[in-house]
Amino acid sequence: MNLGAFVIDANPPPAARVAAARALLDTVGVTLAGAAEPASRIIQRVVQHDGAGSCAVLGTAFCATAANAALANGTAAHALDYDDMCFVSLAHPSAPLVAAALAAAETAGASGRALLDAYVVGFEMEGRLGRAMNPRHYQRGWHCTSTLGTIGAAAAASRLLGLAAAAAGHALAIAASEASGLKENFGTMVKPLHAGLAARNGVVAALLAQAGMTASGAAIDGPQGFLRVMDSEQPSLEAFAADLGTRWEIAETGITVKLYPSCAGTHPTLDALLDLRRQHGFDARDVEAIEIGVDPIVPTILLYDRPSSGLEGKFSMPFCAAAAVVRGQVGIDTFDTATLRDPAIVAMQSRVTMRVDDTLDASAPSLTQARVTVRLLDGRVLTASANGARGYPERPPSDEELSAKFLSCATQTLSVSQADAALQMLREIESIQDMRTLTAQLGLASAVPTR
Repeated sequence: MNLGAFVIDANPPPAARVAAARALLDTVGVTLAGAAEPASRIIQRVVQHDGAGSCAVLGTAFCATAANAALANGTAAHALDYDDMCFVSLAHPSAPLVAAALAAAETAGASGRALLDAYVVGFEMEGRLGRAMNPRHYQRGWHCTSTLGTIGAAAAASRLLGLAAAAAGHALAIAASEASGLKENFGTMVKPLHAGLAARNGVVAALLAQAGMTASGAAIDGPQGFLRVMDSEQPSLEAFAADLGTRWEIAETGITVKLYPSCAGTHPTLDALLDLRRQHGFDARDVEAIEIGVDPIVPTILLYDRPSSGLEGKFSMPFCAAAAVVRGQVGIDTFDTATLRDPAIVAMQSRVTMRVDDTLDASAPSLTQARVTVRLLDGRVLTASANGARGYPERPPSDEELSAKFLSCATQTLSVSQADAALQMLREIESIQDMRTLTAQLGLASAVPTR
Protein backbone atom coordinates (compact mmCIF):
# COMPACT_ATOMS: atom_id res chain seq x y z
CA MET A 1 0.00 0.00 0.00
CA ASN A 2 2.02 2.94 -1.31
CA LEU A 3 -0.11 5.97 -0.57
CA GLY A 4 2.60 8.38 -1.64
CA ALA A 5 2.79 6.81 -5.09
CA PHE A 6 -0.97 7.14 -5.51
CA VAL A 7 -0.87 10.81 -4.53
CA ILE A 8 1.79 11.64 -7.10
CA ASP A 9 1.08 9.23 -9.95
CA ALA A 10 -2.71 8.77 -10.00
CA ASN A 11 -4.49 9.71 -13.23
CA PRO A 12 -8.04 10.84 -12.37
CA PRO A 13 -10.67 10.20 -15.05
CA PRO A 14 -12.58 13.08 -16.69
CA ALA A 15 -15.68 12.48 -14.54
CA ALA A 16 -13.62 13.00 -11.40
CA ARG A 17 -12.24 16.29 -12.71
CA VAL A 18 -15.73 17.47 -13.61
CA ALA A 19 -16.88 16.82 -10.04
CA ALA A 20 -13.80 18.56 -8.69
CA ALA A 21 -14.41 21.61 -10.88
CA ARG A 22 -17.97 21.97 -9.58
CA ALA A 23 -16.69 21.62 -6.02
CA LEU A 24 -14.04 24.27 -6.64
CA LEU A 25 -16.60 26.72 -8.03
CA ASP A 26 -18.95 26.18 -5.10
CA THR A 27 -16.18 26.43 -2.52
CA VAL A 28 -14.68 29.61 -3.92
CA GLY A 29 -18.13 31.17 -3.68
CA VAL A 30 -18.74 30.23 -0.05
CA THR A 31 -15.17 31.29 0.79
CA LEU A 32 -15.83 34.77 -0.60
CA ALA A 33 -19.04 35.01 1.44
CA GLY A 34 -17.39 33.61 4.55
CA ALA A 35 -14.46 36.03 4.30
CA ALA A 36 -16.60 38.73 5.92
CA GLU A 37 -17.58 36.59 8.93
CA PRO A 38 -16.16 37.39 12.40
CA ALA A 39 -14.07 34.21 12.65
CA SER A 40 -12.54 34.94 9.25
CA ARG A 41 -11.78 38.55 10.15
CA ILE A 42 -9.94 37.40 13.27
CA ILE A 43 -7.79 35.03 11.23
CA GLN A 44 -7.14 37.73 8.64
CA ARG A 45 -5.88 40.13 11.31
CA VAL A 46 -3.54 37.49 12.71
CA VAL A 47 -2.31 36.57 9.23
CA GLN A 48 -1.65 40.21 8.33
CA HIS A 49 0.35 40.62 11.52
CA ASP A 50 2.59 37.74 10.39
CA GLY A 51 3.51 39.66 7.25
CA ALA A 52 2.82 39.56 3.54
CA GLY A 53 3.35 36.68 1.17
CA SER A 54 2.46 35.69 -2.37
CA CYS A 55 -0.77 33.72 -1.88
CA ALA A 56 -4.19 35.37 -2.05
CA VAL A 57 -6.53 35.64 0.90
CA LEU A 58 -9.84 35.50 -0.94
CA GLY A 59 -12.23 38.41 -0.59
CA THR A 60 -9.48 40.72 0.70
CA ALA A 61 -6.83 42.94 -0.85
CA PHE A 62 -3.79 41.28 0.67
CA CYS A 63 -1.62 38.17 0.25
CA ALA A 64 -0.02 35.90 2.83
CA THR A 65 2.36 32.96 3.00
CA ALA A 66 1.07 29.69 1.60
CA ALA A 67 0.35 28.27 5.05
CA ASN A 68 -1.37 31.41 6.30
CA ALA A 69 -3.43 31.85 3.13
CA ALA A 70 -4.59 28.24 3.49
CA LEU A 71 -5.52 28.94 7.12
CA ALA A 72 -7.49 32.07 6.24
CA ASN A 73 -9.24 30.64 3.18
CA GLY A 74 -10.05 27.31 4.82
CA THR A 75 -11.65 29.10 7.77
CA ALA A 76 -13.63 31.40 5.47
CA ALA A 77 -14.81 28.45 3.37
CA HIS A 78 -16.39 26.83 6.42
CA ALA A 79 -17.46 29.98 8.27
CA LEU A 80 -21.07 29.91 7.05
CA ASP A 81 -21.38 26.10 7.08
CA TYR A 82 -22.47 26.50 3.46
CA ASP A 83 -19.64 24.39 2.03
CA ASP A 84 -20.08 20.90 0.61
CA MET A 85 -20.29 17.55 2.39
CA CYS A 86 -19.28 13.94 1.82
CA PHE A 87 -21.24 11.19 3.55
CA VAL A 88 -18.41 8.68 3.21
CA SER A 89 -15.76 10.73 4.98
CA LEU A 90 -18.44 12.49 7.11
CA ALA A 91 -16.44 15.62 6.39
CA HIS A 92 -16.73 18.90 4.57
CA PRO A 93 -14.06 17.90 2.05
CA SER A 94 -13.67 20.99 -0.09
CA ALA A 95 -13.03 23.69 2.53
CA PRO A 96 -9.57 22.39 3.49
CA LEU A 97 -8.85 20.77 0.12
CA VAL A 98 -9.52 23.88 -1.96
CA ALA A 99 -7.76 26.22 0.47
CA ALA A 100 -4.64 24.03 0.58
CA ALA A 101 -4.69 23.37 -3.16
CA LEU A 102 -5.03 27.05 -4.06
CA ALA A 103 -2.08 28.00 -1.84
CA ALA A 104 0.09 25.18 -3.20
CA ALA A 105 -0.94 25.93 -6.79
CA GLU A 106 0.00 29.60 -6.38
CA THR A 107 3.33 28.59 -4.86
CA ALA A 108 4.09 26.24 -7.75
CA GLY A 109 2.47 28.29 -10.54
CA ALA A 110 0.34 25.23 -11.29
CA SER A 111 -2.44 24.96 -13.86
CA GLY A 112 -6.16 24.55 -13.29
CA ARG A 113 -5.95 20.97 -14.56
CA ALA A 114 -3.20 20.20 -12.04
CA LEU A 115 -5.26 21.70 -9.24
CA LEU A 116 -8.27 19.56 -10.11
CA ASP A 117 -6.15 16.40 -10.16
CA ALA A 118 -4.67 17.33 -6.77
CA TYR A 119 -8.14 17.94 -5.35
CA VAL A 120 -9.24 14.50 -6.55
CA VAL A 121 -6.34 12.61 -4.95
CA GLY A 122 -6.95 14.45 -1.67
CA PHE A 123 -10.64 13.61 -1.83
CA GLU A 124 -9.87 9.95 -2.52
CA MET A 125 -7.55 9.76 0.49
CA GLU A 126 -10.27 11.18 2.72
CA GLY A 127 -12.83 8.78 1.27
CA ARG A 128 -10.73 5.71 2.03
CA LEU A 129 -9.97 6.96 5.54
CA GLY A 130 -13.68 7.62 6.06
CA ARG A 131 -14.65 4.12 4.95
CA ALA A 132 -12.15 2.61 7.38
CA MET A 133 -12.67 4.89 10.36
CA ASN A 134 -16.35 5.88 10.42
CA PRO A 135 -18.83 5.92 11.99
CA ARG A 136 -16.87 5.16 15.17
CA HIS A 137 -14.28 7.90 14.65
CA TYR A 138 -16.98 10.54 14.14
CA GLN A 139 -19.19 9.24 16.94
CA ARG A 140 -16.33 9.47 19.41
CA GLY A 141 -16.22 13.23 18.91
CA TRP A 142 -13.63 13.75 16.17
CA HIS A 143 -14.47 16.33 13.50
CA CYS A 144 -13.59 14.59 10.24
CA THR A 145 -13.31 17.87 8.33
CA SER A 146 -10.24 18.53 10.43
CA THR A 147 -8.83 15.07 11.09
CA LEU A 148 -9.28 13.44 7.68
CA GLY A 149 -9.12 16.84 6.01
CA THR A 150 -5.57 17.43 7.21
CA ILE A 151 -4.37 14.29 5.45
CA GLY A 152 -6.39 15.07 2.32
CA ALA A 153 -4.95 18.58 2.23
CA ALA A 154 -1.42 17.21 2.59
CA ALA A 155 -2.04 14.89 -0.35
CA ALA A 156 -3.32 17.73 -2.56
CA ALA A 157 -0.47 20.07 -1.61
CA SER A 158 2.15 17.35 -2.11
CA ARG A 159 0.96 16.69 -5.64
CA LEU A 160 0.90 20.37 -6.61
CA LEU A 161 4.34 21.03 -5.12
CA GLY A 162 5.76 18.19 -7.21
CA LEU A 163 6.99 15.98 -4.40
CA ALA A 164 8.43 12.56 -5.17
CA ALA A 165 6.32 9.58 -4.05
CA ALA A 166 8.50 8.90 -1.00
CA ALA A 167 8.31 12.51 0.13
CA ALA A 168 4.53 12.54 -0.37
CA GLY A 169 4.33 9.50 1.89
CA HIS A 170 6.25 11.40 4.54
CA ALA A 171 3.90 14.38 4.12
CA LEU A 172 0.90 12.16 4.83
CA ALA A 173 2.64 10.80 7.92
CA ILE A 174 3.50 14.29 9.14
CA ALA A 175 -0.13 15.31 8.59
CA ALA A 176 -1.29 12.34 10.68
CA SER A 177 0.50 13.85 13.68
CA GLU A 178 -0.97 17.31 13.00
CA ALA A 179 -4.60 16.22 12.69
CA SER A 180 -7.14 17.12 15.35
CA GLY A 181 -10.57 18.74 15.75
CA LEU A 182 -13.27 18.24 18.38
CA LYS A 183 -17.01 18.21 17.76
CA GLU A 184 -17.54 19.82 21.14
CA ASN A 185 -16.57 23.07 19.43
CA PHE A 186 -19.48 22.88 16.98
CA GLY A 187 -21.53 26.05 17.02
CA THR A 188 -18.51 28.24 17.80
CA MET A 189 -15.87 30.03 15.75
CA VAL A 190 -13.56 27.07 16.25
CA LYS A 191 -15.58 24.81 13.95
CA PRO A 192 -14.65 26.82 10.82
CA LEU A 193 -11.16 27.20 12.25
CA HIS A 194 -10.90 23.40 12.04
CA ALA A 195 -11.08 23.60 8.24
CA GLY A 196 -8.48 26.38 8.19
CA LEU A 197 -6.14 24.42 10.44
CA ALA A 198 -6.54 21.31 8.28
CA ALA A 199 -5.65 23.31 5.16
CA ARG A 200 -2.71 25.04 6.81
CA ASN A 201 -1.37 21.84 8.37
CA GLY A 202 -1.65 19.99 5.07
CA VAL A 203 0.39 22.68 3.32
CA VAL A 204 2.95 22.72 6.13
CA ALA A 205 3.26 18.92 6.04
CA ALA A 206 3.96 19.02 2.28
CA LEU A 207 6.47 21.86 2.63
CA LEU A 208 8.28 20.05 5.44
CA ALA A 209 8.46 16.84 3.43
CA GLN A 210 9.68 18.81 0.42
CA ALA A 211 12.45 20.23 2.61
CA GLY A 212 13.53 16.74 3.66
CA MET A 213 11.61 15.94 6.85
CA THR A 214 10.85 12.24 7.24
CA ALA A 215 8.26 10.38 9.29
CA SER A 216 7.12 6.86 10.14
CA GLY A 217 5.84 4.72 7.32
CA ALA A 218 3.29 3.31 9.78
CA ALA A 219 1.93 6.64 10.97
CA ILE A 220 -1.47 5.99 9.40
CA ASP A 221 -2.29 2.44 10.43
CA GLY A 222 0.54 1.29 12.67
CA PRO A 223 -0.07 -0.06 16.20
CA GLN A 224 0.12 3.48 17.57
CA GLY A 225 -0.89 5.23 14.37
CA PHE A 226 -3.67 7.52 13.23
CA LEU A 227 -6.41 4.90 12.85
CA ARG A 228 -5.85 3.15 16.16
CA VAL A 229 -5.36 6.26 18.28
CA MET A 230 -8.36 8.06 16.78
CA ASP A 231 -10.86 5.25 17.31
CA SER A 232 -11.11 3.88 13.80
CA GLU A 233 -13.94 1.45 13.09
CA GLN A 234 -11.40 -0.79 11.33
CA PRO A 235 -7.78 -1.28 12.42
CA SER A 236 -6.23 -1.17 8.95
CA LEU A 237 -6.57 0.95 5.83
CA GLU A 238 -5.18 -1.73 3.53
CA ALA A 239 -8.47 -3.23 2.32
CA PHE A 240 -9.96 0.21 1.72
CA ALA A 241 -6.93 1.54 -0.13
CA ALA A 242 -6.56 -1.47 -2.41
CA ASP A 243 -8.73 0.07 -5.14
CA LEU A 244 -7.10 3.51 -5.13
CA GLY A 245 -6.62 4.57 -8.72
CA THR A 246 -9.16 2.09 -10.10
CA ARG A 247 -12.34 3.13 -8.27
CA TRP A 248 -13.02 6.84 -7.82
CA GLU A 249 -15.02 7.78 -4.73
CA ILE A 250 -15.70 11.27 -6.03
CA ALA A 251 -17.40 9.93 -9.16
CA GLU A 252 -19.12 6.95 -7.53
CA THR A 253 -20.60 8.41 -4.33
CA GLY A 254 -20.26 12.08 -5.15
CA ILE A 255 -20.31 15.35 -3.25
CA THR A 256 -23.25 16.95 -1.49
CA VAL A 257 -23.68 20.64 -2.32
CA LYS A 258 -25.37 22.57 0.46
CA LEU A 259 -28.40 24.64 -0.47
CA TYR A 260 -28.90 25.79 3.14
CA PRO A 261 -26.08 27.43 5.17
CA SER A 262 -26.60 25.19 8.20
CA CYS A 263 -25.44 21.83 9.48
CA ALA A 264 -26.11 19.02 7.02
CA GLY A 265 -28.09 17.24 9.74
CA THR A 266 -30.84 19.83 9.27
CA HIS A 267 -31.15 19.58 5.49
CA PRO A 268 -33.49 16.56 5.02
CA THR A 269 -35.81 18.06 7.63
CA LEU A 270 -35.72 21.51 6.03
CA ASP A 271 -36.55 20.07 2.61
CA ALA A 272 -39.48 18.11 4.06
CA LEU A 273 -40.83 21.05 6.07
CA LEU A 274 -40.58 23.55 3.23
CA ASP A 275 -42.24 21.09 0.84
CA LEU A 276 -45.11 20.54 3.30
CA ARG A 277 -45.48 24.29 3.79
CA ARG A 278 -45.71 24.88 0.04
CA GLN A 279 -48.07 21.96 -0.58
CA HIS A 280 -50.53 22.70 2.22
CA GLY A 281 -50.26 26.47 2.54
CA PHE A 282 -49.87 26.68 6.32
CA ASP A 283 -47.71 29.12 8.25
CA ALA A 284 -46.49 29.42 11.84
CA ARG A 285 -49.86 30.68 13.11
CA ASP A 286 -51.46 27.37 12.06
CA VAL A 287 -48.95 25.05 13.76
CA GLU A 288 -49.57 23.33 17.07
CA ALA A 289 -46.43 21.19 17.10
CA ILE A 290 -43.67 19.80 14.89
CA GLU A 291 -42.07 16.43 15.61
CA ILE A 292 -38.85 15.46 13.84
CA GLY A 293 -37.41 11.95 13.78
CA VAL A 294 -33.71 11.60 12.97
CA ASP A 295 -30.91 9.05 13.00
CA PRO A 296 -28.67 8.60 16.09
CA ILE A 297 -25.83 10.75 14.74
CA VAL A 298 -27.92 13.91 14.32
CA PRO A 299 -28.34 14.72 18.05
CA THR A 300 -24.56 14.49 18.51
CA ILE A 301 -24.05 17.45 16.18
CA LEU A 302 -27.24 19.49 16.58
CA LEU A 303 -26.24 20.51 20.08
CA TYR A 304 -28.35 23.60 20.70
CA ASP A 305 -31.99 23.50 21.71
CA ARG A 306 -32.21 27.27 22.25
CA PRO A 307 -29.31 28.90 20.39
CA SER A 308 -27.86 32.17 21.64
CA SER A 309 -25.90 33.04 18.47
CA GLY A 310 -26.16 32.57 14.74
CA LEU A 311 -23.36 29.99 14.85
CA GLU A 312 -25.29 27.98 17.42
CA GLY A 313 -28.41 28.40 15.29
CA LYS A 314 -26.76 26.46 12.47
CA PHE A 315 -26.59 23.51 14.88
CA SER A 316 -30.12 23.82 16.27
CA MET A 317 -32.97 21.79 14.79
CA PRO A 318 -35.66 23.79 16.65
CA PHE A 319 -34.30 27.09 15.35
CA CYS A 320 -33.77 25.95 11.74
CA ALA A 321 -37.19 24.29 11.60
CA ALA A 322 -38.88 27.32 13.16
CA ALA A 323 -37.17 29.71 10.75
CA ALA A 324 -38.25 27.56 7.79
CA VAL A 325 -41.88 27.59 8.92
CA VAL A 326 -41.98 31.28 9.84
CA ARG A 327 -39.98 32.68 6.91
CA GLY A 328 -40.54 30.03 4.25
CA GLN A 329 -36.81 29.87 3.47
CA VAL A 330 -33.40 29.38 5.07
CA GLY A 331 -30.53 31.50 3.76
CA ILE A 332 -27.45 33.39 4.87
CA ASP A 333 -29.48 36.06 6.66
CA THR A 334 -31.43 33.43 8.62
CA PHE A 335 -28.54 33.29 11.06
CA ASP A 336 -28.17 36.98 11.80
CA THR A 337 -28.99 38.46 15.20
CA ALA A 338 -32.32 39.97 14.16
CA THR A 339 -33.65 36.64 12.89
CA LEU A 340 -32.39 34.80 15.94
CA ARG A 341 -34.45 37.15 18.12
CA ASP A 342 -37.54 37.28 15.90
CA PRO A 343 -40.45 36.73 18.36
CA ALA A 344 -42.32 34.54 15.88
CA ILE A 345 -39.31 32.24 15.44
CA VAL A 346 -38.59 32.16 19.18
CA ALA A 347 -42.21 31.17 19.86
CA MET A 348 -42.16 28.55 17.11
CA GLN A 349 -39.01 26.92 18.51
CA SER A 350 -40.88 25.85 21.64
CA ARG A 351 -43.22 23.79 19.47
CA VAL A 352 -40.45 21.80 17.77
CA THR A 353 -39.15 18.52 19.19
CA MET A 354 -36.44 16.21 17.82
CA ARG A 355 -35.91 12.58 18.73
CA VAL A 356 -34.10 9.53 17.41
CA ASP A 357 -36.45 7.50 15.21
CA ASP A 358 -35.57 3.80 15.35
CA THR A 359 -37.78 3.06 12.35
CA LEU A 360 -35.50 4.95 9.94
CA ASP A 361 -33.34 2.83 7.65
CA ALA A 362 -30.26 1.95 9.69
CA SER A 363 -28.34 1.06 6.53
CA ALA A 364 -28.70 4.55 5.06
CA PRO A 365 -25.78 7.00 5.39
CA SER A 366 -25.86 9.16 8.50
CA LEU A 367 -27.52 12.60 8.27
CA THR A 368 -29.56 11.68 5.20
CA GLN A 369 -32.95 10.69 6.63
CA ALA A 370 -35.73 12.41 8.57
CA ARG A 371 -39.40 11.91 9.34
CA VAL A 372 -41.39 15.09 9.91
CA THR A 373 -44.86 15.37 11.49
CA VAL A 374 -46.65 18.74 11.55
CA ARG A 375 -49.72 18.97 13.78
CA LEU A 376 -51.99 21.87 12.85
CA LEU A 377 -54.44 23.66 15.11
CA ASP A 378 -57.34 22.68 12.84
CA GLY A 379 -56.67 19.00 13.64
CA ARG A 380 -54.82 18.05 10.46
CA VAL A 381 -51.65 15.98 10.80
CA LEU A 382 -49.17 16.32 7.93
CA THR A 383 -46.27 13.93 7.52
CA ALA A 384 -43.28 13.67 5.20
CA SER A 385 -40.21 11.45 5.03
CA ALA A 386 -36.93 12.63 3.57
CA ASN A 387 -34.22 10.44 2.12
CA GLY A 388 -31.49 12.92 1.34
CA ALA A 389 -32.12 16.50 0.31
CA ARG A 390 -31.77 18.80 -2.66
CA GLY A 391 -28.09 19.19 -3.47
CA TYR A 392 -27.26 15.59 -2.54
CA PRO A 393 -25.56 13.42 -5.20
CA GLU A 394 -28.89 11.83 -6.15
CA ARG A 395 -30.40 15.29 -6.70
CA PRO A 396 -27.45 17.49 -7.67
CA PRO A 397 -27.91 21.20 -8.29
CA SER A 398 -28.12 22.29 -11.90
CA ASP A 399 -25.40 24.45 -13.40
CA GLU A 400 -27.80 27.37 -13.11
CA GLU A 401 -28.45 26.71 -9.40
CA LEU A 402 -24.73 26.36 -8.74
CA SER A 403 -24.00 29.62 -10.56
CA ALA A 404 -26.79 31.44 -8.71
CA LYS A 405 -25.44 30.26 -5.37
CA PHE A 406 -21.93 31.33 -6.37
CA LEU A 407 -23.00 34.83 -7.34
CA SER A 408 -25.13 35.31 -4.23
CA CYS A 409 -22.12 34.32 -2.12
CA ALA A 410 -19.37 36.06 -4.07
CA THR A 411 -21.15 39.40 -4.05
CA GLN A 412 -21.06 39.42 -0.27
CA THR A 413 -17.47 40.67 -0.65
CA LEU A 414 -16.77 41.31 -4.35
CA SER A 415 -18.43 43.65 -6.79
CA VAL A 416 -20.91 42.18 -9.27
CA SER A 417 -18.45 42.59 -12.16
CA GLN A 418 -15.66 40.86 -10.21
CA ALA A 419 -17.99 38.02 -9.25
CA ASP A 420 -19.16 37.58 -12.85
CA ALA A 421 -15.55 37.49 -14.11
CA ALA A 422 -14.56 34.97 -11.44
CA LEU A 423 -17.52 32.74 -12.31
CA GLN A 424 -16.53 32.71 -15.97
CA MET A 425 -12.94 31.75 -15.11
CA LEU A 426 -14.09 28.98 -12.79
CA ARG A 427 -16.35 27.57 -15.49
CA GLU A 428 -13.25 27.28 -17.71
CA ILE A 429 -10.86 26.13 -14.99
CA GLU A 430 -9.10 23.47 -17.09
CA SER A 431 -7.96 26.10 -19.57
CA ILE A 432 -6.14 28.17 -16.93
CA GLN A 433 -2.39 27.67 -17.29
CA ASP A 434 -1.40 29.42 -14.05
CA MET A 435 -3.81 29.53 -11.12
CA ARG A 436 -2.43 32.88 -10.07
CA THR A 437 -4.50 34.46 -12.84
CA LEU A 438 -7.63 33.25 -11.06
CA THR A 439 -6.55 34.09 -7.51
CA ALA A 440 -5.60 37.59 -8.62
CA GLN A 441 -9.24 38.05 -9.60
CA LEU A 442 -10.42 36.66 -6.27
CA GLY A 443 -7.95 38.13 -3.86
CA LEU A 444 -6.00 41.09 -5.17
CA ALA A 445 -8.86 43.12 -6.65
CA SER A 446 -10.30 45.73 -4.33
CA ALA A 447 -12.78 44.07 -2.02
CA VAL A 448 -15.99 45.81 -1.01
CA PRO A 449 -17.15 44.30 2.32
CA THR A 450 -20.20 46.54 2.68
CA ARG A 451 -22.78 43.98 3.76
